[in-house]
Amino acid sequence: MAVRSGSAVWNGDLKGGKGHLKVDSGAYDGPYSFSSRFEEGTGTNPEELIAAAHAGCFSMALANGLASAGFTVEKVETTAKVHLTAGVGIGPIELINRSRVPGISSAQFQEIAAATKIACPVSKALSAVEITLEAHLDSLEVAF
Repeated sequence: MAVRSGSAVWNGDLKGGKGHLKVDSGAYDGPYSFSSRFEEGTGTNPEELIAAAHAGCFSMALANGLASAGFTVEKVETTAKVHLTAGVGIGPIELINRSRVPGISSAQFQEIAAATKIACPVSKALSAVEITLEAHLDSLEVAF
């Protein structure tokens, strides 16, 4: 299987220092700081990268689960909210999903989404923290 890499460099102390994160694919290469992590400063932070990874993994896994169940997936859109807690802990993580899947019942969709929350590889890696899921199925309304 594939091995993916990312790296970080930090210079200085916690509050006054600055860092640089990059992923080996080149998709992200930029700064992070105390301010971008614990306040609202510019740059990214580890929690934001975890959120993007979790949202991406869940979306792909849900699309696969739906397709494997025989449904044609039009769109799977997921937002992950990773909370940085007091005492500098990560969790809980909220997954908010909106999908468009013609011909699926709400019950079938919720069942597949709940199973995906557990089976997604990033969810498995982050299983030490609480992960919640809010999954919405877009209706296929026809405008007249």
